[in-house]
Amino acid sequence: MPHDMRDYRDYQKRKLSGSTDGRGIKVAAGSSPGTLVHTALSSIAANEWDEIFIQAVNTDTSDIKLTVEWGGADSPDDLIEVTIPAESGFTEVIPGHVLQNGALVRAFAAQADVIVLHGYVNRYQHI
Repeated sequence: MPHDMRDYRDYQKRKLSGSTDGRGIKVAAGSSPGTLVHTALSSIAANEWDEIFIQAVNTDTSDIKLTVEWGGADSPDDLIEVTIPAESGFTEVIPGHVLQNGALVRAFAAQADVIVLHGYVNRYQHI
């Protein structure tokens, strides 16, 4: 198979690196820099990356604004803002976007300790 082609054997499903034992990550930060969610693989090869999926749960009785710092903290280039509805279960935040080169995913919320992030990473790399 050519190096630029992919199939199901090219990736490994992994937990978010900021997670303990695959559990949710509580967003403790109220401003930048946010709580560490994931560190992408260090490769800069064009065919190696992390495909990241993140969902949020809001345990508060009010809607809460969540800001994800996607590989940086420059506004608006690297910031993804989502209002997470109160007590509504999982809300999709990142639906499988890619990062590499050790880029960091961090998050902060308008209220600390009420947003919990869950997710996983499909790591594509030649092993």
